[in-house]
Amino acid sequence: MAYEAWSADTAANIIRSHEGREGALLPILHDIQEAFGYVPEPAEPMIAEALSLSRAEVHGVVTFYHDFRREPAGRHVLKVCRAEACQAAGGDVLAARCEKHLGVAFGETSLDGRVTLEPVYCLGLCSVSPAAMLDGRIVGRLDEKKIDKLMAETA
Repeated sequence: MAYEAWSADTAANIIRSHEGREGALLPILHDIQEAFGYVPEPAEPMIAEALSLSRAEVHGVVTFYHDFRREPAGRHVLKVCRAEACQAAGGDVLAARCEKHLGVAFGETSLDGRVTLEPVYCLGLCSVSPAAMLDGRIVGRLDEKKIDKLMAETA
């Protein structure tokens, strides 16, 4: 997944595209992250001013929701479900396998910037757990073979 480098002009255009929209904060943050791969700190005061919010309010939303990143993600993002249903179906073993194979803990990005490993607390696939998501593609009924295949796709 290729993201563009931070640009105040791009951020301003994104913010402007939501002008007059009620409840625009979350859509703006999602669009900013989609463009840059994360929510850059310089975007926060721009958003706050445009929406007549305090910078603290914008920052609070960015840091509250686990989907928003404060730093760029790797080229691939592997999200492994850590919710109870997936844990009960063997997800803990698969999660540990991911950490060991990728050489990162949850919430970290590999040194080469190849992959970010993130926990997620429900993908809505409890009936086919354990589950994971690679770059937006959801996979259920994970076993060692499937999780190894997902990790190989990040190479």
